[in-house]
Amino acid sequence: MFKNCIVRRPCKAMVEGITSAPELGQPDYELALKQHDNYIEALKQCGVEVTVLEALEDFPDSCFVEDPAVITSKCAIIANPGADSRNGEKAEILPAIKKFFSDDKIEYIQDPGTLDGGDVMMVGDHFYVGRSARTNEEGIRQFIAILEKHGLTGSEVPLEKVLHLKTGVNYIENNNMLVSGEFIEKPEFSKYNKLIIPDDEAYAANCIWMNGTVIVPEGYPTVEKVVKDAGYKVLLVDTSEYRKLDGGLSCLSLRF
Repeated sequence: MFKNCIVRRPCKAMVEGITSAPELGQPDYELALKQHDNYIEALKQCGVEVTVLEALEDFPDSCFVEDPAVITSKCAIIANPGADSRNGEKAEILPAIKKFFSDDKIEYIQDPGTLDGGDVMMVGDHFYVGRSARTNEEGIRQFIAILEKHGLTGSEVPLEKVLHLKTGVNYIENNNMLVSGEFIEKPEFSKYNKLIIPDDEAYAANCIWMNGTVIVPEGYPTVEKVVKDAGYKVLLVDTSEYRKLDGGLSCLSLRF
């Protein structure tokens, strides 16, 4: 069960954030703020305390607070984001992490290793790590070594098409895993009950389990039905403006 979440308000500069889908247009900042409010409210409805960090105008993508850190049951790991424009976010997230973890429980991914939190998926005490354009072999090696130091385990998942691991696969507890695209047939996930997401709703594979409830992006009826049919309560949150920056529900919070 999660007790805490950390989020960061979107900055006005978010309209200049990184995107692989410029055809979707620039985000509407005012609408993004409203959607962020609704996201925070949904988290609170799931019974967690939400720490809201101030916007960082120097970092357009900094609302995607999942990437500069990974929080486990045993320790917090400050990542080393693979995009140059985002690397400085790791220093900005550290003060918030220190409010919850003592220095001896905070670890760091060091150069030349790179790692984005969006490439990390927690399944119990095991962590799957996507090898991507943002997360390299050395970053994964360091990450797994840190996990093992704290009695946890990890394994690498090679990515072929998506930006981050959790772009296309997300664990929603009870052995259930939302999978889309390249992840449907990946052998690493053969032991899970796969809830298959169709290509036309692949964006909504990025749902988050929150204390028995699954938060699902608004506007994806097939995914909503799949999750409800699996027995979960569903909360819908519109993330249209974050999709324009390759961001989804999991990207917007650290949950622990």
